[in-house]
Amino acid sequence: MTPHCSSFIAVSLDGCIARADGSLDWLDLAQQSVPAGEDCGYAAYMAPIKAIVMGRGTFEKVLSFPEWPYADLPVYVLSHSLQAVPEAAPNSVRLHAGTLSTLMEEVAARGLDRLYIDGGRTVQSFLAAGLLREITVTTIPVLIGGGLRLFGEMGAEARLTHRATVVYPFGFVQTRYAIGSAD
Repeated sequence: MTPHCSSFIAVSLDGCIARADGSLDWLDLAQQSVPAGEDCGYAAYMAPIKAIVMGRGTFEKVLSFPEWPYADLPVYVLSHSLQAVPEAAPNSVRLHAGTLSTLMEEVAARGLDRLYIDGGRTVQSFLAAGLLREITVTTIPVLIGGGLRLFGEMGAEARLTHRATVVYPFGFVQTRYAIGSAD
């Protein structure tokens, strides 16, 4: 059985997940408006997740955070350029240089049935491969004027089914979609 792949990601109103240099300063600033104790559904989203898949750029950004945010969940880093997991990374990090098909076989064999797909290019790759089944996009009310876009040129249309939208009083708008014929 193919694992259920989903994403939970924030974008600026102009569709960017980071500045061109990878900076998330705009997101850090926006999070200052979020009341203490409000996680915008992140804990509920993460509760059934068995592993995380991200690209090298996202991994390097997360590795720079003051604290590793994923506890001991397995994290698969898609990279053809990294030859070894950096010493600063937790033991739960694994490198994967193969295809998405071989990754899906590996995680399925390990019983990892729910995957969190993170990072723009990784989300795009899973979407193009027909593996992404659900996406939750939290739109932050800021125009950053350019940067790394969540969706680039896809080459094909993707049909989405609206599942829910939450409007937070501090201005964030979070929408969850099923992709294609996803449940």
